[in-house]
Amino acid sequence: MEPTTTIRSYIEDYIRKQGYTLQYFADISGVNAGTLSAIIKGTRPIAMAQLDLITQGMKLEEGYFYEIYGAECFVESAPHWRRLEPFLQRCAELDKLECIHKVIQEVTDDRSYISELFEMAEGMLERGQTKAARMLYECVAECEKYQHSERLALCQYRIFTLSLGQNQHDNLRAAVHFEPYINRLDEERQLDAIKDLANTYSSLEYWDKVFELGEDLEQKIVFLQSFKKKKSEIQRISSYPLVVYSAYSNLIRAAACDGRQEYPEALRYTEVYSKLIKIENPSDEELFFINKFNAWAEVNHYLYRLMMGDSAVIQSYINFIEKNEAEVLPGLLKIMEASNHHKMDVDSVLDKFDLYISKYEETYGDIGSYTEQITNGRYVQFLKELTIYQLERERYTIGFQNLLKCLQLSRKIKSESTTIQCVGLFERHRDRASIETKNKYKTLIEEVYSNYEKKSSFDHSLV
Repeated sequence: MEPTTTIRSYIEDYIRKQGYTLQYFADISGVNAGTLSAIIKGTRPIAMAQLDLITQGMKLEEGYFYEIYGAECFVESAPHWRRLEPFLQRCAELDKLECIHKVIQEVTDDRSYISELFEMAEGMLERGQTKAARMLYECVAECEKYQHSERLALCQYRIFTLSLGQNQHDNLRAAVHFEPYINRLDEERQLDAIKDLANTYSSLEYWDKVFELGEDLEQKIVFLQSFKKKKSEIQRISSYPLVVYSAYSNLIRAAACDGRQEYPEALRYTEVYSKLIKIENPSDEELFFINKFNAWAEVNHYLYRLMMGDSAVIQSYINFIEKNEAEVLPGLLKIMEASNHHKMDVDSVLDKFDLYISKYEETYGDIGSYTEQITNGRYVQFLKELTIYQLERERYTIGFQNLLKCLQLSRKIKSESTTIQCVGLFERHRDRASIETKNKYKTLIEEVYSNYEKKSSFDHSLV
């Protein structure tokens, strides 16, 4: 990061080539002539505000000199936080991440600004400058002297949440990396961390892990509830009231039991959280979540009975989910799972929600209150179950169309288990596929192979 030309020489050359006087350029840039003279002579450092004014006066794009400025001010000379802070903030605003990366690599060698960088990262996160914030969190985590410090754990928590996306491999890697840091967080922050980790493992269908985290969450709540009784004046750090986490610990254990096809146990945990939220004189915030959990308890009661083969609840289940858009996709997924397992005819349900299904295909992404990785994973699972349903009824044209969509999206989010299931379904019904369908399948499966060809060899006879 060594500039071949200094900012001072740039300014001086520009004024000379344009035929400007120093005073004229001072007037058009808005920088005092005396200050401008001192900057050019090198007797006065350039402040960020002055640099931006000079850049604008020279009709250059915002941040044009930032890389040179970073080298001059923070690499070649001793950095000062009063200048470093506005530089990093402006880089974040202009999304000049490479400038941030180069500078913080240099200035953190002596760990002088770790505390300041952490606080700055927190501010960037609040302002939605997530990419820049993540870079600072990673820098602080790498340079943190005390490996059991809460600040290190909080950095790892922030990095974990900022790492989550559609790629399930990356999500798993982020979860495994973060998990050992949970117990180093403040006790209340641990509640949010466990919740977020459980949501991630839920999207990955690691049901044993989800159940374990539900039990951990309950234990943390018991401790905090006894502690709060003694220290009622302590300000809340967690995102939600304690009753929310208490109910949620049972909600996720019910979800884990559902995933393991232990439906009577799932019903039992549903009954537990439906009772936990019956509290006297709730606050407005608590009332909001009480209504949410009441709704979840109602829909999940129908759901688990449906999964046990009770087709009598289908209409009640449909009546509920069509009034709650966020519940439509998970509801359709469970209806398809139940129909495939218990040989139920649900054509009327598919017809009823046909427009919604088509709409979701076009707006593949976040819907309602669920996180993106959970929602996208559910949609892929729905397509798989829909494929099974149609192929078993010998509706091969629509069945293969859904299979190819499922294979394409499972490759996109790197869901290996669903990809393998898609391959199995295609091979089972290959004789019924048209030449066009086989060609599309071949193209998709070759793309799948290309992602793993360095890891292992495949039997290309499948295509």
